[in-house]
Amino acid sequence: MEQIHETKHAQLRALPSVEKLLSTPTVGHLLQRYNRSYITDKVRETLMAIRQEIRANATPVTLSESEIAGHVASAVAQEDRSPLQSVINATGTVLHTNLGRALLAKAALDEIVRVGGSPVTLEYDLSEAGRGDRDDVVADDLLALTGAEAVTVVNNNAAAVLLALNSLAEGKEGIVSRGELIEIGGSFRIPDVMRKSGVTLHEVGTTNRTRISDYADAITPQTGVLLKVHPSNYRIIGFSSAVDLNELVGLGRERQIPVMEDLGAGALIDLSAFGLPKEPVVAERIATGADVVTFSGDKLLGGPQAGIIVGRKEYITRIKKNPLKRALRVGKLTLAALSATLRLYRRDPDLVAALPTLRWLTRSRAEMDTIAAQVVPLLQQQLGDGFTITVEDTKAQIGSGTLPEEEISSRAIAIRHTKLSPEKVAVRFRASDSPILGRIHDGTFFLDLRGIFAAEELLLQP
Repeated sequence: MEQIHETKHAQLRALPSVEKLLSTPTVGHLLQRYNRSYITDKVRETLMAIRQEIRANATPVTLSESEIAGHVASAVAQEDRSPLQSVINATGTVLHTNLGRALLAKAALDEIVRVGGSPVTLEYDLSEAGRGDRDDVVADDLLALTGAEAVTVVNNNAAAVLLALNSLAEGKEGIVSRGELIEIGGSFRIPDVMRKSGVTLHEVGTTNRTRISDYADAITPQTGVLLKVHPSNYRIIGFSSAVDLNELVGLGRERQIPVMEDLGAGALIDLSAFGLPKEPVVAERIATGADVVTFSGDKLLGGPQAGIIVGRKEYITRIKKNPLKRALRVGKLTLAALSATLRLYRRDPDLVAALPTLRWLTRSRAEMDTIAAQVVPLLQQQLGDGFTITVEDTKAQIGSGTLPEEEISSRAIAIRHTKLSPEKVAVRFRASDSPILGRIHDGTFFLDLRGIFAAEELLLQP
C-alpha cells in the first residue's frame, strides 16, 4: 500500500508544469490561434484531470509531455464545436420543437447574413430622415397576406398572447371555453399566461361542450375580452361541440367586446391545396371578424421564431403602445428572416421548392423510395452482420402541436439487430460525427425519410 502511495506521488511530481506545456510545439500552435489566457486555462484543467485520475487509480497512469499536450488540443477542439450542433432529423417529426422547428428558406438565410453584417433601416425612415417603426419591415406583406388592418411582431407566440391580453383586458376578465384551456410544450398553459397578463380567467362551458349562450351569460361589466384558442395540440372526439368564431364575433360586436383568437400554428395558406390536412388560415379568421389574431412564425409559416399579432388597427395600436412591447420585441435578424419568408409567400412561383417546411410536408413516396434504394445497401455494408434493414410504410407528424390527430404517410428505414436493443442502435447513430436522430417504435429503430434528401445523410460518420 505504501509503495502504491509513493508511486502516485512520483507520478504527480513528474507531471510537467503549466509553463512547460505552454512551450511544447502542440500547445504553441494553439497559442497562435487562441488567446493565451484561454489556452492556459485549458492546460490547467487538463493537468487537474490527470492528477485526479492518478489519485483515483490503483494502476499507474503514465503520460508523456506530448501526450498531455495532445489532451489539451483535444479539449480545445471539443470546445470549438458550437453548442448548437447540427443533426440529421430522421425522427419523422417535421416541426420538431427540440430541434428548432422550421428550417429557414435560403432567401431568409441570405437576408440574415446581409442584415447582420451592415447597418440597416431597422427604425429609420429614409424619406423623412427620422425615426421609423421596426414593424414596418414586415407590415406590408403581413397586411396583404392576412387582410388585417395592422400588425406587430414579438419574440414568440406565448409573448404575443401575453401582450395582447394585457393590452386588451388588464384588470378585467377574459372569457374562454373550458375546452380550450390548453397546455402545450414547455408547460405553456393558457390559464397561467392569462394570470401573468393581469387578466382574470372566466372559463365557461364544459370540457367537451361549450355553447354561445355560455359566453353570453358570463358577460359582465368586467368582461374585457372574448378569447378563442385553437386547440392545436389535442382534439376532443365524440360528444362535443365548440363555439364557431363567427358566433363569437357576433356576440362581441353586439356587446362591444373585442374578440381575440390564438391560432398558434400560423398557416398563411390553405394546406389542403397540397394534399395536407386543413388548418385554420389566418386570413380566413380575420375575414370572419376576429379583432386580434396571434400565431407563430416558426411553425407552419416556415419562418423564424416570432409571435405575430394582426387585427383591427385600434387594438393593434393599443398593443404597440404597451410598455411590454419593447421588452418582447424582436431584433433585426428575426425581422430580416421573417420579411424574406413573407416575400416568398407573396412572390415566389414555386413556394414548395422555396420553403423547406412545405418541401418536407409534401414529399412524395417515390422521392423517399429513391433515397431508400440508395441508403439500404450502403447501411447494410456499414453495419455488417446481425443487422436486418428494410424499408417500411410509416406515419410522420407535422409536430409542434400542429394537427395532432393528423399524420402524414411516410417511408422509413427499419433497423433491427439479433442481439442489440433498438436503444443501443439509436445510440450508435447519435454518436455519428453528424448525429442521426431516428425514433423507436414497437422494438424497432426507424429512420424516417421524409426529411432526408441525400443518401449520405444517413451514413455513419466516424
